[in-house]
Amino acid sequence: MRPRDDGARLGGSGGAGEERRPPGVPGNAAPHFEDPAEALAAAVRGATAEQVPERLCAAAVELLPVTGASVSLRSEGVPVLVGASDDTAAGVAEMQATLGEGPCVCAAETTAAVFAGDLTAGQDMARWPVYAQQATGAGIRAAYSLPLGDSTVCVGTFDLYGTDPGELAGPDLHTARLLAGALTTALMSLPRDEEVGRADGFWLGGLTTGHNEIQQAIGMIMAQLGIDADEALARLRGHAFACGRTALEMAHDVVAHRERFHEERA
Repeated sequence: MRPRDDGARLGGSGGAGEERRPPGVPGNAAPHFEDPAEALAAAVRGATAEQVPERLCAAAVELLPVTGASVSLRSEGVPVLVGASDDTAAGVAEMQATLGEGPCVCAAETTAAVFAGDLTAGQDMARWPVYAQQATGAGIRAAYSLPLGDSTVCVGTFDLYGTDPGELAGPDLHTARLLAGALTTALMSLPRDEEVGRADGFWLGGLTTGHNEIQQAIGMIMAQLGIDADEALARLRGHAFACGRTALEMAHDVVAHRERFHEERA
């Protein structure tokens, strides 16, 4: 990760005298925020609940020594991307959903923060060898995942990425937890199924538009192969990775009947 320069705006290439600014606000019009909580409030001011994830991902890049951020929801064991600061962050998040491994997946399963300070060597690389290879190939050397929810229920993860190895600690970790708390509040405030009359199992409205196709695809693969849901998801992920695609892209084709799974012959 980049060394932190308190005199410069984090997440950009500004000079030593450039002020930090809340995302989405023109540079010259932005006030200087000493308190991260004040900056977070400015970032989400006027935003709908559905806009909050992307706004706070942008805020993370402004406030922390990271180069990208994403938010994924936990849906039947598959991380569902709902917001990202940029295309690289979105791609690394989708990568974890496709592979079924990485800090995001681990944090959702354990409901505990997972920090991988160096994906290029040591235990982080050994823990998730395929993810580490793919992430570093995309220019990401460090990844940090904070669960959204509480100690017993995880509704998703807030993920941070750096282009250089490094740690997330002290004031930066405190700010990251403030962001995670704000995201949890925003996501939990969205209407549940019974409040909006939805019958498809999702309570997060437009945030998950299209992503329920993964679950539909799993059901179709189960029927095609006569296997259980876990095996069907593994087949979907494996085929997607082999084809150089994401699990979501493959699910689209399965649901559209452009892709069909067949029994493997010995």
